[in-house]
This record gives sequence, structure tokens and C-alpha cells, in this order.
Amino acid sequence: MYDGFSKEADGSALAFLCFLCHRYIMSISRSEKIKSLMDQWRPHTVVTSVRLNELGISPQDTQNYLSSRWLEPLGRGAYKRPVETVTWQGALWTIQTQLKLDVHVAARTALEMTGKAHYLRFAEQTVFLFSPPKVALPAWFKTYDWSVDIRHTQTKFLPPDLGLADLEAVEGFKLRASSPERAILETLHLTPQAVDLVEAAQLTEGLVTLRPKLMQELLEACNSVKVKRLFLYLAERADLPVTRHLNPDVIDLGTGDRSLVPKGKYVAKYGLLLPSELVNPDA
Repeated sequence: MYDGFSKEADGSALAFLCFLCHRYIMSISRSEKIKSLMDQWRPHTVVTSVRLNELGISPQDTQNYLSSRWLEPLGRGAYKRPVETVTWQGALWTIQTQLKLDVHVAARTALEMTGKAHYLRFAEQTVFLFSPPKVALPAWFKTYDWSVDIRHTQTKFLPPDLGLADLEAVEGFKLRASSPERAILETLHLTPQAVDLVEAAQLTEGLVTLRPKLMQELLEACNSVKVKRLFLYLAERADLPVTRHLNPDVIDLGTGDRSLVPKGKYVAKYGLLLPSELVNPDA
């Protein structure tokens, strides 16, 4: 009886020791994982469940990190570091690099990133993002308060990859964004509903370094008659250098008139009804 009791006690002790060892090993493993995560975490960005899974961090590990306040939830499947301020640029970097979604900084916002719109003052900061029609932003990005007005446009009026570049954000990482050549066409695509036509004309006037080859490619590939006619007119009106190198004969400008304002002046060459302040007397 005594020997049996002793063996049973030894077995229980061994099992308990194995349990403690397992807990210790798991604790070390979790510490290593969270250290690896924090070492790779860029300031002001978000980490997603996709990235946690890539690092071997399980949902149970994630719950432990939340309980220990290593992480804070930003929304379903997204997390931030406690106390740190997350920016829309950092969140978009996460969307582009971790979720691999085809969403880019576009239109006037892209022009601002390249310094092409710094002379204009806007009452409210609006961030324009473009993507192909079937690409949706994650729910956590759409519902979080970024302190700016996010406008996401799903469109295929331009090819998805033509005229995009990696531009450096203020936080130091790179974001996929439109080049000035593509960005001005995206801006015109948003007129007159989201961007004022006069403002778009002012933006166009400052684009004196547009690259003719890329501009020609974009205009030929663009499937919006309004955008193509409007760009050619505004570029000619501003006497941009690029106009002297474009070939309008191979750009499909469609047929029929386009009225962009209820009342305005008619530009016969391009069949556009525009605000009177944008139309020269001899147009």
C-alpha cells in the first residue's frame, strides 16, 4: 500500500512538473513572439490578424496580449499599440502591405503628397483613395475616427497599375499613390460632385512638369470622355508644356456635349459646358 501510494504521488508530482515546464516554455514562446512583433511594428501603423498569424501568434496568444495590454483592439481583426496615435496613413500602409489590397492615395491627396497642391488652402482635409470596383476597405478602417474625411472611390476609368508610384508619407514609410499625371485625371473624375471645377483648374495650372509619355498613355487608356476633354482644355488654357507633346488625334474624345454645370459657357472645341470663369472669350 505504501509503495503504491508513493508511486502515485511521484507520478502526480511528475505530471505537475511537466505542466509547469510546459507553462514556462509557452510563456517564453509568447514573450519571444511579442518581442518580434514589437520590433517590427512601424510607428503609427496597425497590425492585423493576418500579420499575427504570419508571426505564429495564435488567437489565444492575441487574447493574452490584449489582457496584458500589449495590444489594444482597433476593430475586428485590427490592433494598435496602447497610447500610440494611429494615423490614416499608417492604417493605409497596413492595408497595402499586410492585407495586400489594391487601394492607393489618389486625386488631390496624391498631389498634396508630391507638393503639387501646397499653395491651396482647404477648409476641411479630405483624403481621396481609389481602388478597382470590387476592392472594399476593411470595416475597421471605415468606422475608425481618423479626424479627416475619407472618400473612397471604386472605379475602373483608368487601368489599375498605370501611373502609380511609391511616395514617402510624413511618418517615413512609403504608400502606393498616384503620380501627378494620374492624380490630376482622378481629380477631374471627381468633378464637379466632390471637387470644385475652379479648384481643379487651379491645380492643373501648377502642373508644369507633367511627363508627356505617361500623360499620353493615361489619356489613351482613360475611358472617361469627360475627364479627357476636361484635361486637354484646362491644360491648354494653362499653357502647360505637356500640351506641346501630346497627340490628341489618337485619344478617343467621344461624341456629343458634356454639361458639367447647370449654367455656364460653352467650349465648342471640346463640347463642354463649364463655369464662365474658366472659359476664355475666344474658346
